[in-house]
Amino acid sequence: MMVTLTVNGTQHSLDTEPDTPLLWVLRDQLNLTGTKYGCGIAQCGACTVHVGGQAMRSCVTPLSAVQNQEVITIEGLSDDGLSHPLQVAWREIDVPQCGYCQSGQIMAAAALLASNPNPTEEDIASSVNNLCRCGTYLRINKAILQAAEARGQHKNQTQGEAS
Repeated sequence: MMVTLTVNGTQHSLDTEPDTPLLWVLRDQLNLTGTKYGCGIAQCGACTVHVGGQAMRSCVTPLSAVQNQEVITIEGLSDDGLSHPLQVAWREIDVPQCGYCQSGQIMAAAALLASNPNPTEEDIASSVNNLCRCGTYLRINKAILQAAEARGQHKNQTQGEAS
């Protein structure tokens, strides 16, 4: 069956079953391997992507549920794949150890910052509930707070320039 899907701004027509999990379409058919398979039951968050601006676990999301919606993966989070404030903070704070969960962590954090540009530590704890087997949660939280601050400074500078 032909299914149309827009991923990172590019429209794809795929001959695939509508109940195929989005994760496998991204990885196996579109070669977007930044989104990881972790548990397969939407518990760990390694497979987190954005669908219509919301964080979603792609391992349990059927392709049929995302038709006619924009899907953003870690590869499409920024124009160059590296410059989103969260990606910058991740590098500056040296968040990852093994790195396996990091794309899902970043995508969950990006969804949080899009809806709450100035989160508290409690907001982060309740919204970014992805698992990290290396236990880098303190650095993850610090990076999210740093990215929020950097985004706020950029916004204030831009508003100041426009005045």
